[in-house]
Amino acid sequence: MHRSAPRLTRLLACAAVPVMLVVAGCSSDSGSSGKKSSSSAPSPSASASPTVAKAVYPKLPDACKSVPAKTVSDLVPKAKDKSGTEVKSSDLSARAGCSWNGLESKGTKGSQYRWLSVSYLRFGSDSVLGSGQKRAQDQYAKAVADVKATDGAKSVKTVTTPGIGNEATTVTYEQRKTDADFIYAVTVTRTENVVTTVNHNGAGYEGSKSPSADDMTKGAQTAAKAAVASVAAANK
Repeated sequence: MHRSAPRLTRLLACAAVPVMLVVAGCSSDSGSSGKKSSSSAPSPSASASPTVAKAVYPKLPDACKSVPAKTVSDLVPKAKDKSGTEVKSSDLSARAGCSWNGLESKGTKGSQYRWLSVSYLRFGSDSVLGSGQKRAQDQYAKAVADVKATDGAKSVKTVTTPGIGNEATTVTYEQRKTDADFIYAVTVTRTENVVTTVNHNGAGYEGSKSPSADDMTKGAQTAAKAAVASVAAANK
């Protein structure tokens, strides 16, 4: 009983000390309680939130107005709706899109079908997810990979496309559907924190030949340049 008395007295004394001091000097029953633990001192930067660069573009353009009417008319000669069909989005500042399609009759030479679509994804900066630019870079790489892996795609070719945004890639391929051979050209671009995907494709019906990959590529890249320029214009 007499030997335990000093230990009991010391424990009661520790209980009366503020919590921070208890951690530093009363957390152990060893003889070194008089020394302050260096690990208990809070780090000045421990609670500081990491900073990321601000996203360059805070908004997106009107996708259905991102490509000039003349360009739409050239790429989709007989568009059902020249003003385009807007893609539904719950947040047009983060995701937007528009498409045009039409079938042009060539009389005894058959018919030509054309499709053009523009889609945007904008990424904001986040202390956990990273900067808007880095997130867009990741999405850009994923988008290109997804296009190349399109189900049923044949004769897939990929080319780097300079002169559009910070980086751009055009993927061309063939795909058989609705009893016709469709030729696709998809140009994916990244401009700062925005990823833009332009899809231009077409097919020939009733004996008409399918369009060439070169023609589809030129169309996709022309529309992509306009779509990327619209992003900058919308944020002036």
